[in-house]
Amino acid sequence: MNKKLKTDAVDHLFDAILSLETKEECYDFFEDLCTVNELLSLSQRFEVASMLRSRKTYLEIAEKTGASTATISRVNRSLSYGNDGYQLVFERLNK
Repeated sequence: MNKKLKTDAVDHLFDAILSLETKEECYDFFEDLCTVNELLSLSQRFEVASMLRSRKTYLEIAEKTGASTATISRVNRSLSYGNDGYQLVFERLNK
């Protein structure tokens, strides 16, 4: 975990997210919290991570998601050298 991220404000935000119970509640909260572009960027990164795990090429990913090669590379670095947050979520989604 990045120590710069560990603040009371971030903890408070994560507590709020963890309190959400349905997909509809997530839509409502994140639509209030984020701009449309911010939310689409987050979902794009998650889609990129999913496609990288499925061994898709950068070209396939860029064509399907519209992500830049810089974004794809950044997500790939997180998958390879990050805190395994993506891995945790993918494992839980596959249960």
